[in-house]
Amino acid sequence: MGNETDRQALLDFKNGINQDPFQIMTSWNDSVHHCNWIGITCNPFNGRFQGDIPQEFGRLLRLKHLNLSYNSFTGNIPSNLTHCTELTVFALGHNYLTGGFPAWIGNFSSLSIIVLALNSFQGRIPQEIGRLSRLEMFQIYGNQFSGTIPASIYNISTISYFSVTQNRLHGELPQDIGFNFPNLEVFAGGVNNFTGLIPVSLSNVSGLGLIDFAENKLTGTVPTGLGSLTGLYRINFNDNKLGTGKKGDLDFLNFLTNCTNLEFLGLARNFFGGELPDSVANLSTKLKRLKLGSNLMHGNLPVGIGNLVNLTLLGLEKNFYTGSIPDDIGKLQNLVELHFTGNELSGLIPASLGNLTSLTRLHLESNKLQGNIPSEIRNCRSLIELNFSDNNLTGIVPKEVMSLSSLSVVLNMAKNALFGSLPTEVGRLINLKELDVSENKLSDNIPSSLSSCLSLERLDMHSNLLQGQIPKTLEALRGLEEIDLSHNNLSGKIPRFFVNFSTLRKLDLSFNNFEGELWNEGIFANSSVISVMGNDKLCGGAPNFHLPACSKSTTHSSKTQVVRVIIPVTVSAIFILFICFFSVWYVLRKSKKQKLEASFSQNFRLYNSYQKIFQLTDGFSEDNLIGSGSFGSVYKGVLNENGVSGATVAVKVLNLEQKRATKSFMAECGVLKSTRHRNLLKIISACSSVDRQGNEFKCLVYLFMINGNLDEWLHPTHRAAYQMRSLGICERLTIAIDVASALDYLHTYYHTPIVHCDLKPSNILLDEDLTAHVGDFGLAKFLLKGSENPKRCPMSSELKGSIGYIPPEYGSGCEVSSLGDAYSFGIVLLEIEMSRDKQEQSPQERGHNCDTFRSYQYG
Repeated sequence: MGNETDRQALLDFKNGINQDPFQIMTSWNDSVHHCNWIGITCNPFNGRFQGDIPQEFGRLLRLKHLNLSYNSFTGNIPSNLTHCTELTVFALGHNYLTGGFPAWIGNFSSLSIIVLALNSFQGRIPQEIGRLSRLEMFQIYGNQFSGTIPASIYNISTISYFSVTQNRLHGELPQDIGFNFPNLEVFAGGVNNFTGLIPVSLSNVSGLGLIDFAENKLTGTVPTGLGSLTGLYRINFNDNKLGTGKKGDLDFLNFLTNCTNLEFLGLARNFFGGELPDSVANLSTKLKRLKLGSNLMHGNLPVGIGNLVNLTLLGLEKNFYTGSIPDDIGKLQNLVELHFTGNELSGLIPASLGNLTSLTRLHLESNKLQGNIPSEIRNCRSLIELNFSDNNLTGIVPKEVMSLSSLSVVLNMAKNALFGSLPTEVGRLINLKELDVSENKLSDNIPSSLSSCLSLERLDMHSNLLQGQIPKTLEALRGLEEIDLSHNNLSGKIPRFFVNFSTLRKLDLSFNNFEGELWNEGIFANSSVISVMGNDKLCGGAPNFHLPACSKSTTHSSKTQVVRVIIPVTVSAIFILFICFFSVWYVLRKSKKQKLEASFSQNFRLYNSYQKIFQLTDGFSEDNLIGSGSFGSVYKGVLNENGVSGATVAVKVLNLEQKRATKSFMAECGVLKSTRHRNLLKIISACSSVDRQGNEFKCLVYLFMINGNLDEWLHPTHRAAYQMRSLGICERLTIAIDVASALDYLHTYYHTPIVHCDLKPSNILLDEDLTAHVGDFGLAKFLLKGSENPKRCPMSSELKGSIGYIPPEYGSGCEVSSLGDAYSFGIVLLEIEMSRDKQEQSPQERGHNCDTFRSYQYG
């Protein structure tokens, strides 16, 4: 607590004290900082209480407000609290409390707020709650309460906030609830087992803003009367059993056009039938997320859907829509996700999709779309997922699509009628994990430029007309887990480099024209991983492949090659033995790291919710706090899901009260979502959500760097265990080269040059091998192509960066260019040089050190 708000709060507390016999508060004035006032301790970290809630609270007979939320309390609610009969606020949310809902709370006649959310309470909700005639907030979501909601609660007319989401409750919602809760503003009960109809009487609650009963078993339809509630901003009935599958199910949408504040409408995964009415185009222009997927809707998509200009997500997947995609879809320029998967849409893919420059996920698979893939897709430079598979598309694969280096999750064009060669521009997909062009009519050779796609984990090109040999350059793709080249016209020998692909779980080379002896080592010793059937000219290999034995000529040729190899191998034996130990050690460490990163990749989506992040950091425990600053706090977390138990990550939680915190979050996501380089800090996940009190919450999850940051090594104050030694000359040089490699990638090889703008030792993280990783891209800038002169800003503009690392040129105009990073890099190199303990170096070594770093600084 070190800000002005804390100081004012302390002064207000002082003003409320009538007697101060020991004159403790005489120092509480402006003569000294409030952190130095007697009795005050300022702690920059988030304090969290642990253990049981003390029974002594029960002695506070006149206590009115009890708020112990957002701590780490465990155990039951203490029984002594029964004496606190004057309580008006009873808030214990966001802890680890267990036990049942105490019935004696019904004796607190003045109680207006109950918050027990996000704990581990269980059992039934007591009938005695109905006695609380002044209750306004009833918040018990995120527990394990079971049974039905007591009918007595529905008699409390003062309730305005009612949330029982994510429990094990069942039963029907009272049809007269709208008359019993006239002041209701929030009505939420999602992720339970509620049945029956949505109460029609809710239309009488004029102040209702949120109704969310997703993931239940509600039946019937949505009452048309909800359209009279002009204050509604969220309606969520995803994952229920609403609708009959027939015409008229969606008539209520005609009335929702009156809800001018509506931002979220969720009706996905129900049984709504009929056509989507044209009135959907007249819904609130504030609407951001429209989810209608996985229903029984049919007919054409409304032409006016382009009126919903603020949509960020449009989900119409897995229905029976026909006709073409409306051209005015291109008006939705704020759209981030577009899902049309699994319909019967036909016609051309509209070129207007190229206007959706914010789009990150475009899913058009499993339809009947025809014609060419529009080259205008090249304008969607934020795409990370693109799926056109299982359609009737023809023509060549546009090189413009293959140039979208932002694609990092999947590019799938399988099951179409695309022909011609795969463009060499495929090598620009350096961040892509999955490429699927199978079941087309692609011909010619596999482009050798594929070797640049170093992030590839799955490559599927089966059932095409590909020919020629497998390029030797593909040896670089050591991260591949699945390769399917079956059912083509490939020929030549199967490359030996596949032997060393230790991460491969599937290699299908069947039904081609490969020839020669099959290898019998590495992954080729496992027939469950390899498939080579249908290659009649192959021989040898492991017995499980059932291939014919190789002829004598082949064997003789093999023996001759062996003799030729033995001589140089024998000569080099001593050298090989010398490096053997180091090689084995390095491979094992690298393999371990690759497996860990693969596990992280598989669990990406597991850590993009507040609840998961909360569990990951043990409730943001102070024991897991690594550090904090103006940006927020960084916590250490341990993964415990799907094979990555015990793996450590770092969670950067942003302080959104700080100026530019949200922009910093967006900038860092913008850079890290698609960049891939061994010397950039790897992001595992990002979370933009709300916390358990409904406040905005944003964080980033990274790989944990066990050796801290470079600043801690160069300028040690409190040396950690890993800092018992200084960096040697080789380690310093390697770190400098690592940072230079990262900057070279950002400035030169990424499709849109990126300037870090805050390069300094504390933003350079070191892993267990002291490999450097550049992080913290909160101030990063993209240098857009086509601008001859960088944008300049007046001298009054706020300087962005850290004192000591900001280039002098910024003082005369804030010019953003890669030269700024070059200057900062020079300063970092100078720190690396100057911080080295001179007593540990010989005069010759010191001279070599300086010369080396001068060449990097000025070269």
